[in-house]
Amino acid sequence: MKVLIVDDEKLALSRLKRLLNEENILDICECNSSIEALKEAAKQSFNIAFLDISMPNIDGLELANTLLQMNPNIYIVFQTAYEEHAIQAFEIGGMDYLLKPISKESIQRSLNKAQKYINLTDNSKKLIAKRGNKIYLIDIDDIFYIKADLDEVIIKIKNADAYLRKKIGDMENLLKGKNFFRVHRSYIINIDKIKSMQSVEQSKLEISFEGIDDIVTSSKDGAKEFREYLEKKSL
Repeated sequence: MKVLIVDDEKLALSRLKRLLNEENILDICECNSSIEALKEAAKQSFNIAFLDISMPNIDGLELANTLLQMNPNIYIVFQTAYEEHAIQAFEIGGMDYLLKPISKESIQRSLNKAQKYINLTDNSKKLIAKRGNKIYLIDIDDIFYIKADLDEVIIKIKNADAYLRKKIGDMENLLKGKNFFRVHRSYIINIDKIKSMQSVEQSKLEISFEGIDDIVTSSKDGAKEFREYLEKKSL
C-alpha cells in the first residue's frame, strides 16, 4: 500500500507519519505542499492520499480534484481542524474526513475502509463511480456507454447513471484494449452492447443498445472511423 501524505505543517505531517508507521504503513511519501505532491503523483501511483485542506497556493480540495483526474481510484482522506468543508470534500470525491488532532483510532478506521476499497478496485474490470451519496462498483462489461459531462463522465449502466470525475479522453485511454469505441467527442460506446445501427444525415450513425432505450448518435468522423474499425475486425 503506497500512501501520500500532504500537509504544510511539519508537526502535523510528522504526527500523521508516526501514526501510519504504527499501523505498519511504511511506504509513505511526505509532501509539505500541493505542488510537491503533484510532482510526486506524476512520477508514481498512490493507493491512498491523506490531504490537509488549508494549504497555501493550491488547497487540499483542489489538489484532490487533480489527483483524482490523474488516478480515479486513489482513496482520498481529508484531514482538517474544521468541519465546514465536509460536504464539498465528499462532492469532490473524498472518501473519508478526519478532524485534527487525528487519533490512532480514527487512522485505524480510515485504513480499514481504505483497504476494503482497494480490494474492490484492484481489478482492471471495475470502476468506482458515484450518484449522489451512493457509490457504485461497476463492472466494465456492464457499461452501455460513457458520456462527457464537463469535468466528469456519466457512465450508463442498466438501471442507473453514475458519475466519475474523469475526462472522456482519460476514459478512452483507460478502456484501450477493451471492446469500447469513441464514436463522438462526447461518447464512448460498448461494442458488445450494440443492438442495431442505422445511418442518418451526413453519414452519422444512430446506435441503439440491448436492454435500454437510449440512442447515441455518432459524429461524422466517428462514424467513418467506427466503420473502418469494424471492417478491420471482420477480416
